[in-house]
Amino acid sequence: MNLPEEIDPLASESFSTNPEGEVSGTDEDSGEPKNGLFPGDTGEFSMDTRRVLVQLLSGPSLDGRRHSKLWPVLLREESIIRKFLCELFLELVVDRDLQVAFTRQADTDEEMPKLLRRAQLTFIDSVLLLYLRKLLAQAETHSERAVVSKDDIIEELKSYDRSTNTDKAGFDKRIHASIEKIKKHNILQKIRGSENRFEISPTLKLLFSAEEVQALTDNYMQIKTGELQLDSAGPNEEGEEE
Repeated sequence: MNLPEEIDPLASESFSTNPEGEVSGTDEDSGEPKNGLFPGDTGEFSMDTRRVLVQLLSGPSLDGRRHSKLWPVLLREESIIRKFLCELFLELVVDRDLQVAFTRQADTDEEMPKLLRRAQLTFIDSVLLLYLRKLLAQAETHSERAVVSKDDIIEELKSYDRSTNTDKAGFDKRIHASIEKIKKHNILQKIRGSENRFEISPTLKLLFSAEEVQALTDNYMQIKTGELQLDSAGPNEEGEEE
């Protein structure tokens, strides 16, 4: 999962169009395409469509709330965008209810070139994502925004520290590193005016099915209560592809 920083400039930047709503191009007499946006541009997509593609490819997602000008373009040009992404062995996932869209590697029978890099997740990363996924589901039940504080995250993750662990400082360091990683992937989005409170991106709902959430929850609860050893629980502290 390719995952930009807190506020994407595309969310607020105005589009450069003429009064008729068409993207300014080069003069037809010059031989350049009508939609040419720079010297030598042979592309056929409008500026708006290209912006959508850039956001989808740079990742991690196109969020209708944060990218309010791009979302209607995506819906209008969905078939064109989907077809273009297929040329790159990518699949477009669109959830109209959540107003979220992202790309993922197409599931092919043959070995194909991969454009997207898979995120390396440690055990702590996985626990954090599961915790955020649970908070997101709870917020949706009450039709609320899913908001969490850094202190709440730290308290939750510390409950997974083994009682035999003597390197408490090292464990705390891994917790903070995990939070920064998830922030970088834009799953945690800073709330304006606050350094320690974040909104959880609805994209996370699409990354875990209900069955996967339940299976991981059962597994990690056993770790939390000491019924299962961390070493046999899956992703380790060195990292594993998810």
